[in-house]
Amino acid sequence: MLKLGGTATPSHLTAFQAIETHFSKLGIDIEWVLYSDDMAVVEAFVEGDIDLAWNGPLNYVRIKNSIETPCQVVAMRDVDFNVVTHFFVSASSSIYTVKDLAERTFAFGSRGSVETGLLAYYFLKQSELDPDNDLHSLTFLEERPPTAVSGELEVLEQVLSGSYDAGAISGPTLNRLISDETIRSDDIRIIWTSDGYSHCCFTAQPDIDLELLESLQKGFEEISAADPTGRVILREEACSSIVRGNPQGWEIIEQAARDQRLI
Repeated sequence: MLKLGGTATPSHLTAFQAIETHFSKLGIDIEWVLYSDDMAVVEAFVEGDIDLAWNGPLNYVRIKNSIETPCQVVAMRDVDFNVVTHFFVSASSSIYTVKDLAERTFAFGSRGSVETGLLAYYFLKQSELDPDNDLHSLTFLEERPPTAVSGELEVLEQVLSGSYDAGAISGPTLNRLISDETIRSDDIRIIWTSDGYSHCCFTAQPDIDLELLESLQKGFEEISAADPTGRVILREEACSSIVRGNPQGWEIIEQAARDQRLI
């Protein structure tokens, strides 16, 4: 029996139930547990209380830096490869480069967001300007008055309304907002795009049996929207497929986490 752990969210509750059903049909018994926060998942994995963890990118980096033998990246959603962060302005803005942001205002996502919080701030620090000294002002989501929307959509509305000159948005979110016609591609101008990085992953203990690891990877690859159980998993995980993972792509997240003393 393998134990899978993740954070306690409504989507994880539904997805994990479906994952248990899916793998049971393949002859792999999985039980799952949901934890109150990210650090509880990290601690459970490091202590060996769970065999598998569904990790956000920062959790994966924390685990990687907490154990001596590398853990196994089992599987990732199709949307977890080559993720990017964009800096953007409204289409009518006179800002065209990061250097033009001097003395302007910038809206980040939440501090807990890797894409538009942790990494966006780190990327600005690595640019031609110092965000804390060269910008007129900057805020994270938690520091702004609540609005009817949240997350990256809130950042988008702050910029399009003129409340802020520029903001950060992830590539997957921007693609989705354009695809569902929440915005038009010509509503904004992207002034900078990061290199690609990896995002979430199913992580296994270092000593997992290699045959079992292969069976798990094949099992994740078999999840399909054509199957009712698979459709639930993909819907709750907001992806089209789950494929075997790649241990590369978290290096920049690790650098940013060290810079901000999160590991």
